[in-house]
Amino acid sequence: MSTETEYSGFEPGAVERVIALHMDYYGPNWQFGPAFEKYLLDGLNEFTARLNPEKDLFLVAKRGGEIVGSVCIDGSAAESAQLRWFILDQSCHGMGIGNGLMSRAMAFVEKAEHRHVFLYTFVGLNAACRLYEKHGFHLTETLAEDNTYGTPVTALRYDWPAKA
Repeated sequence: MSTETEYSGFEPGAVERVIALHMDYYGPNWQFGPAFEKYLLDGLNEFTARLNPEKDLFLVAKRGGEIVGSVCIDGSAAESAQLRWFILDQSCHGMGIGNGLMSRAMAFVEKAEHRHVFLYTFVGLNAACRLYEKHGFHLTETLAEDNTYGTPVTALRYDWPAKA
């Protein structure tokens, strides 16, 4: 696999690869199953069907021509954009690719003039949470434990900039 990382937008097959990356991580590590895969499929299909390049971002990271990570900015709501589908192939952890995705996503947020961005994650995804904080997000809410995808997790909401 090439050591050079390329970043690009939506391309044919990207949705399937982003879903596979999520399932490759969350399946074995968190025992998320079919309900999670359906959530990803429905959400990504809806998002890409209405993708507005002025307000929305679908970004992938590639190494050796293969998609190894993604992040999206869903800017469809007037008041807030949402950072979604941030994932990185486990073989690429620690290489700076996640930081590259987040840097590009936040540059897009500025360019698109989104004044507020939020995201949801959950307790236990410590490296991702540190990366969100590095890029100006602040933990604003801890939600109740949820078992929607088969394993109980405690959801966290992060906001950029922090709510006053």
